[in-house]
Amino acid sequence: MWLVAEDETDIRVLITTMISVWGYQAVAFENGQKVWDWLDQIEADAFIGTLPDLVLMDIRMPGKKGNEVANRMRSIAKLDRTPIALMTAFSLSDGERKEMIDQDGVDTIISKPLPDFDQLRQLLQALIEKKKTPTHQNGV
Repeated sequence: MWLVAEDETDIRVLITTMISVWGYQAVAFENGQKVWDWLDQIEADAFIGTLPDLVLMDIRMPGKKGNEVANRMRSIAKLDRTPIALMTAFSLSDGERKEMIDQDGVDTIISKPLPDFDQLRQLLQALIEKKKTPTHQNGV
């Protein structure tokens, strides 16, 4: 299951449709606050269901922003290794990108317009594979 949080309806529908075509189930939220509420359920052990294998969120949404949600996800043990990709139509400075990656636990930031269908799939699949690889083995 892949989690999508995007406030623009057309983009949210397009992304969830692509994810379905790729053979994954998509769960979509229309803003960051709804994802935040879902995280409340996970922290309270009240969520029954599948946790996401990937999170793809817009940065600028009503309520909580994507990087704020990512930061919270990193504090939840059940989600701390889940790949998180943020999307934005806005230009970010190198400092803003670095802060979201270093401080909020974001794995990658994708600029809108999004890459084409195959490029986006390859990028997200690579992100999932990279997160599965341990960062160090046997103390090395």
